[in-house]
Amino acid sequence: MSFTPQNRLKRRLKRVFKILLVLYVMLGTSLYFLQEKMLFLPSTLAQDYQYDFRYPFEELFFETAEDVSINAIHFKIENPKGVILYFHGNAGDLSRWGIIGEHFVSLNYDVLIMDYRTYGKSTGKLSEQGFYDDADYCYKYLLKHYDEDDIVLYGRSLGTGIATYLASKHKPKQLILETPYYSILDVAKQRFPIFPVKGLLKYQFPSNEFITSVECPITMFHGTDDAVIPYSSAEKLKAVAPEALTTFITIEGGAHNNLISFENYKTGILSILE
Repeated sequence: MSFTPQNRLKRRLKRVFKILLVLYVMLGTSLYFLQEKMLFLPSTLAQDYQYDFRYPFEELFFETAEDVSINAIHFKIENPKGVILYFHGNAGDLSRWGIIGEHFVSLNYDVLIMDYRTYGKSTGKLSEQGFYDDADYCYKYLLKHYDEDDIVLYGRSLGTGIATYLASKHKPKQLILETPYYSILDVAKQRFPIFPVKGLLKYQFPSNEFITSVECPITMFHGTDDAVIPYSSAEKLKAVAPEALTTFITIEGGAHNNLISFENYKTGILSILE
């Protein structure tokens, strides 16, 4: 065999190709098996943890299915304008999200916030259908205590897909989405463009499919500098939402976790929740 410079180059290229192929397979395998750890970032709480908030609340446990216990906080005030069913983002637990929910209590609304399975004190096996089933259980709980036209659905980040699902199945007063996505698949395609993510993802959260069936007013807030959920993904969601029902509020310079510090978010929320 001739060891010409050309042959040596070919062998080196083959070795590089094999290394890149192995790395590609390893990364793709990791994406599949570790996707729950990348997508869901729960923190846990002891079952005897005592919440401490500024407003009156009731701590609840919903047995939504066998071996599933969903922990929730229900803020209650006198003479509320209505109730907000709030679905939080992919990290933390109710000790944090309850404080965020207090902002809406200060606007004279009752608020119900649940922790997803494996978050906080909630237990159960994670699954996309499990998210929907637990959310639906909370909605039906509220229907026992409020008129449906007093229920506002609010989703933030991960929770926007869950809130949109519920709005497509029920008839709430309105749907508010903070940093929404077209679908988790869409976000994953932008983040991992070289991988066949459609075949790898166990979780889809197809807000784009759900939102076409929503019949209540929809308001979306999204920042142009969001590094977690691209602004373009929210724009795509707006494009398929019912046009006559949808308001899209752009927060110039807004990132993923700081929209509340912008004046047009504050005025937008006040206008919606009058």
